[in-house]
Amino acid sequence: MAQLTGRGSGPSAAPVRSSLMIASLMNAPVIRIAGVADAPALAALRRAWTAEQYGEADDEGFEARFLDWFERESARRVTWVAEVPGAVVGMVNLAAFDRMPGPGWDASSWGYLSNAFVLAPYRGQGIGSLLLRALLGYADEHGYVRVVLHPSERAIPLYERFGFSGWESLLVRHLPG
Repeated sequence: MAQLTGRGSGPSAAPVRSSLMIASLMNAPVIRIAGVADAPALAALRRAWTAEQYGEADDEGFEARFLDWFERESARRVTWVAEVPGAVVGMVNLAAFDRMPGPGWDASSWGYLSNAFVLAPYRGQGIGSLLLRALLGYADEHGYVRVVLHPSERAIPLYERFGFSGWESLLVRHLPG
């Protein structure tokens, strides 16, 4: 490995830049589609998100319920993980919905982006953008006519950078009681 010397210009700087680039690539997160084997890591991320939002929850049965949910949802939901050497540090998923065809239009698909989360020590490093880029690439490749989400206030600037904008025509009904 080259030593860091000089001001970073001239012939001796190329090995320094190359070494730094290789070191950066070696630590770059891998973004991939999650499988059932990732369920424990995904459950740990969901537990971390819950702790950030609501405080620690003592729930011994959570992991088993999460695995059941993950297996059921896998037929209509794709989940991506961000992995750094030795750890899964982020996730996002896309639930698919098929719109009924009608006179004058074909059936179409759209997606609901949810459960986007990156562990706090890994935020601000572009991991959320990498996850979002993978999800949107998938949606585009599959012809989804739209992707919708309910973002946190903190995440709105990220989504806006990727072309999301407000959509005022959505109504919500919550379970009474």
